[in-house]
Amino acid sequence: MSAPLKIDFIADVVCPWCYLGWRRLQTALAARPEVSAEIAWRPYQLAPDLPEEGIDRAEYYRMRFRDPKQLEESRQMLEGLARDEGFEMNLGDIARMPNTLAAQRLIRWAQGQGRQNDLLEPLMRAYFRDGRDIGDPQVLADIAAEVGLDRLLVLELLAGEADKDVVRREHQVAVEAGVSGVPCMIFDGKFAVMGAESSDRLGRAIDHALQQRAEAAPT
Repeated sequence: MSAPLKIDFIADVVCPWCYLGWRRLQTALAARPEVSAEIAWRPYQLAPDLPEEGIDRAEYYRMRFRDPKQLEESRQMLEGLARDEGFEMNLGDIARMPNTLAAQRLIRWAQGQGRQNDLLEPLMRAYFRDGRDIGDPQVLADIAAEVGLDRLLVLELLAGEADKDVVRREHQVAVEAGVSGVPCMIFDGKFAVMGAESSDRLGRAIDHALQQRAEAAPT
């Protein structure tokens, strides 16, 4: 049996395009049930310098989008794209823009227990659909417990320094490799797809990666 197709998914959990890209990748893989894939979330932080408690999200986006009309158009477009993919974003209901270091650490711990995929959907849904503050350790611990992780252990780890430097280093590695926007998906370590491309485009990327692997296999 051949090894699973490796997909490195470089992303931030507060990036709506990353949530869209994650769902589209799942759709592309679901259309290929014969393909065994191993997805590894790789941390990237869009705003690593935010205070640990985060800031008001409306204020954050006012600083980024000087034109309120442009911001509103972007919100409506993203929410429409999400509906087209069968899920919900309520971007106007999100009150806080968190520093995502804590959430990225939690994802790393979930990876170590084989629960990465179990965690990611509830984590992003909590933020984008329900407007929960995923920079708050209590919220993160609640979500972790929902997918079978030890709530008290998560709180204990978040209160300390565990894996802060690891996440920061992985972010810096991505930056130094030329990643300037997310999501970025790397297939089998061979080539990258930047942005939340359509599920059809991602499906073609999967097929191309598998074809490259087959061509490189010894005869």
